[in-house]
Amino acid sequence: MNYNQSGLNKGILHAVEEMGFEQMTPIQQRAIPVMMEGRDLVGQAQTGTGKTAAFGIPLIQKIQPESHGIQALVLCPTRELAIQATEELRRFSKYIKGIKIAPVFGGQDMSKQIQMLKNGTKIVVGTPGRIMDHMRRRTLKLDGIQTVVLDEADEMLNMGFREDIETILGDTPKERQTVLFSATMPQAILNITKKYQKDAALIKTTKKELTIPLVEQFYFELKGRDKTEALCRLLDYHDPKRTLIFCKTKRGADALSGELKGRGYPAEPLHGDLSQGQRNAAMAQFRHGKASILVATDVAARGLDVDDVEAVFNYDIPQEEEAYVHRIGRTGRAGKEGKAFTFVVGKEIYKLRSIEGYCRTHLTKGTLPSAVSVMKSKSEKILNQAIQMSENRDLRPIGKLLHKKVKESGYSVEYLAAALLQMQMGDEIAEISQEPHRAMPSGKKKKKEGRRRQPSGRRRN
Repeated sequence: MNYNQSGLNKGILHAVEEMGFEQMTPIQQRAIPVMMEGRDLVGQAQTGTGKTAAFGIPLIQKIQPESHGIQALVLCPTRELAIQATEELRRFSKYIKGIKIAPVFGGQDMSKQIQMLKNGTKIVVGTPGRIMDHMRRRTLKLDGIQTVVLDEADEMLNMGFREDIETILGDTPKERQTVLFSATMPQAILNITKKYQKDAALIKTTKKELTIPLVEQFYFELKGRDKTEALCRLLDYHDPKRTLIFCKTKRGADALSGELKGRGYPAEPLHGDLSQGQRNAAMAQFRHGKASILVATDVAARGLDVDDVEAVFNYDIPQEEEAYVHRIGRTGRAGKEGKAFTFVVGKEIYKLRSIEGYCRTHLTKGTLPSAVSVMKSKSEKILNQAIQMSENRDLRPIGKLLHKKVKESGYSVEYLAAALLQMQMGDEIAEISQEPHRAMPSGKKKKKEGRRRQPSGRRRN
């Protein structure tokens, strides 16, 4: 279905066309009509499926600019997601007069937010904690709310916002529309839907819809101590312009980004323990190319909106199958191809098989580039940079210094150039074993040992 067939007003259609959208995604085709009817909705969808538009477009359509007060509330787990959702909603409402959207989150001046809320705001997008702050100050009144959207509901629960969410929902009118989007559907989510929604329509993207066709997916079986070396080898060989690396803990993200920096890679961490200023700085460096590598946790990366990520690394394999789809969905976007690399240690191979089954996809077992091929790739990159520099600069003064040193040392120009190239490439690379010992499940191991001991016992008799 295309947007022109959806009954949307001309202002939204104009904005959608300007944004380059043509066909609705599966989640949009099913969610937009339900929301337009005013029904409650539960949508299970991943990032990259177009779910912001799935709730944002009908939300804009239903707003009455001439009416006073705040009419819609969107709750997001992180500041980044709140900012991203606000920007999307503003794009959709660009050609509709009178729709003001206010982002409300921690780390921003409270007085500025209060002023926005007083100035004819129709839609508030915010994090639960800051929304609660405004409710306590009585600077945000929810008695006129017609629609509440819980975006990334599972992550809000994981971050401990359940009580805040229930307080907020309890302060809104009972005759409201409640829309919930979540990547996963744990029991805690189902409890909220049962308590705060009425006859909600359930929309779930199929596993086929969750696969990402433009992403090449590889896995590497490694020993835990070899993961960082393997990561560096793949970065050197493939040389992606922008890379996103996922770690399972904040401490792990800090440690890995620090180690990468120590090896000369432009890496920055991104996780929830960083201040808003630090997170903004990391994102700015990543977007502008000053830091081409972002080492993130799953929650922090939920607000990441960069289309040209060329490679995603699952440095730590995700615990949930849905999280894998969410992670690799950060590359292969906007019609561009991408690569996803997953590191597997020991029994994690069973988790990988579970991911493959859930996604109905097959990950190719990768082979790490050899030490020789990595050195060749690094040398090519350095030499190409040198050629580019020679075309743009006058290097004759440096050339004279080089010839002088050749005469003094007795070494040839080629030999000194090779030494300089070796210095740039770093130490020689050792080979990495990709045949780690894989422990068998305990039951099978005992059975094998039993079979070995039994003949031995008969010989003793």
